Amino acid sequence: MLEPALFTQAATLIATSAGDAPEFHGPSIDEFFPAVLFDIAGIPVTRIHLIQFFATILLVVIFVMGTRRMKVVPGRFQSVVEMGLDFVRVNVAEDLLGKKDGRRFLPILTTIFFMVLFMNLTGIIPFMNIAGTSIIAVPLLLAVVSYVTFIYAGIKKSPKNFFKNALFPSGVPPFLYIIVTPLEFISTFIIRPVTLTLRLLMNMMVGHLMLVLFFAATQFFLLDLGGWWSALAAGTLAFGFAFTLFEILVAVLQAYVFTILTAVYIQLAVAEEH
Repeated sequence: MLEPALFTQAATLIATSAGDAPEFHGPSIDEFFPAVLFDIAGIPVTRIHLIQFFATILLVVIFVMGTRRMKVVPGRFQSVVEMGLDFVRVNVAEDLLGKKDGRRFLPILTTIFFMVLFMNLTGIIPFMNIAGTSIIAVPLLLAVVSYVTFIYAGIKKSPKNFFKNALFPSGVPPFLYIIVTPLEFISTFIIRPVTLTLRLLMNMMVGHLMLVLFFAATQFFLLDLGGWWSALAAGTLAFGFAFTLFEILVAVLQAYVFTILTAVYIQLAVAEEH
């Protein structure tokens, strides 16, 4: 099976072998820094921002329409909305936090899950083709929300002992605290929001670059080179469709992972030893 890099190398060789040959333009990191379209109150708005607005508005509309006139015997649309809400409630909130704490933090967990999901899925929607989470603002914002919720849950549960238990774990000999405490501080209060941000951001960036590579190579082989190169176009097109399906799985999985890690951090904060 040919690797995507081989398609790119082959196209590059063809493009450079003759002066008039068409040139292959692969994906670029510049796509994550699009031109400013207009300003809102002095704040620049780009194409990716419009995609984020669209995903947010669509999410709000779906849940308003699905919950404003709820019936005892739900219709199809209400059933789909309820299935989504029950998925977060049962499989994330109550499973990890129990019913009491699960209900307390269900709104924030539900918001995080569906916000990440909808913004991830814009990466495979035609004419958008880039995830709203592929620039750092959204992953960082959600990571900060997760981090603040984790701190709030811990302080609310045990105002006096939360930071003490987090930085000075029981069972460790006192002379080791000089090593353990800095490590606990870095891992608990710095690494967690950083890894939440980068995991989501990098997955969406790489997914976009791979999709652009496959479909740009298809266009190059089929329309620019033609001839027997069209056979390679068929291959890159097949890879593109297969990777699109994979990106749908990644979009759902990343939303689930981000939400469940937030729930895990909250669960650790409200554990009885705190």
